[in-house]
Amino acid sequence: MSHLNLNRIDLAFGDHVVVRQLSLSLEKGRIGCLLGPSGCGKTTVLRCIAGFERLAAGEIHLDGVLVSTPGSTVPPERRRIGMVFQDYALFPHLSVADNIAFGLRGEDAAARRARVQELLHLVGLADQGSKFPHEMSGGQQQRVALARALAPRPSLLLLDEPFSNLDVELRERLSYEVRDIIKATNTTAILVTHDQHEAFAVADEIGIMNEGRIQQWDTPYNLYHRPANRFVADFIGQGVFLRGKVLNDHQVQIELGVLDSNVPLVCCADCAGCVQGSPLDVLLRPDDIVHDDASPLRAEVVHKAFRGADILYTLRLAGGAKVLSLVPSHHNHAIGEQIGIRLDVDHVVTFSDDDALPTASHHGLTTAA
Repeated sequence: MSHLNLNRIDLAFGDHVVVRQLSLSLEKGRIGCLLGPSGCGKTTVLRCIAGFERLAAGEIHLDGVLVSTPGSTVPPERRRIGMVFQDYALFPHLSVADNIAFGLRGEDAAARRARVQELLHLVGLADQGSKFPHEMSGGQQQRVALARALAPRPSLLLLDEPFSNLDVELRERLSYEVRDIIKATNTTAILVTHDQHEAFAVADEIGIMNEGRIQQWDTPYNLYHRPANRFVADFIGQGVFLRGKVLNDHQVQIELGVLDSNVPLVCCADCAGCVQGSPLDVLLRPDDIVHDDASPLRAEVVHKAFRGADILYTLRLAGGAKVLSLVPSHHNHAIGEQIGIRLDVDHVVTFSDDDALPTASHHGLTTAA
């Protein structure tokens, strides 16, 4: 049985439906993430799990116990849920040690001290217990907030945009630290964020949300390489859609060559197969386009974004379409320069005009156009 299970939940504020028939499940010790644009309902789902909002439909089970239905809601304080907030919410008048001990008031003094020291060591602040929050950096404060949430050994940990107040470099480093800390305690957790880099760094499974629904609940790898629809394909990573034409059930022709899919192409939602000549959009990621000076295929550099180790090139093909290519930065080409490229597609992902489910292949074989 899943540790956390949401079964077709709805939530509305008046006539405005915020969450629609949303379901997800998470096993014990796994880290899940709700990822999506602002206003998609992800924080509202977190509030439903915490018990702060009443459901209009559906059920929520936590550790096998029914905690939310439209008719009844277990109060937040009885759910054994820890929360880490965007603004840390530390008590400024309490020391770091006392902040962490705040949720341990039911234990004796010796047990509280032992648990606080254990968590200070776990979050890398073993000698910082006597300090006050204002004496610490943002990253340190966030680790204190995490330690405080973990102190009572919660059944579930909820993290609401926990890194948004930090600078980019610290946010990335702390994301990995937080994952390690959560995993070390075997705590089940749900993260809410609009930043896919954070989601990929922290979560085992991610739900892409849009307009109150989960579009796809999957691993980061599958979200990137096997998106369930155009929204997921467009939201995750970077890429372009290049127009293609079906050659047969397993081959599609694009300007750059022929792609071979090891699963049948999907041309419509309710048809048996693809008709030769049917149009499809093919998703190409920056890592699908390889810079190769020896290739006869050429493309014009129209934009470049230096990223340190890599350069992200926007390239114009002979037919006018544009693609992206991620190239090691020692290949530094000028705007307007023609460079050689070749396809290296391991996952053929195509979409029909009616946005049917994509095909996703484990390898794509290319030939010259």
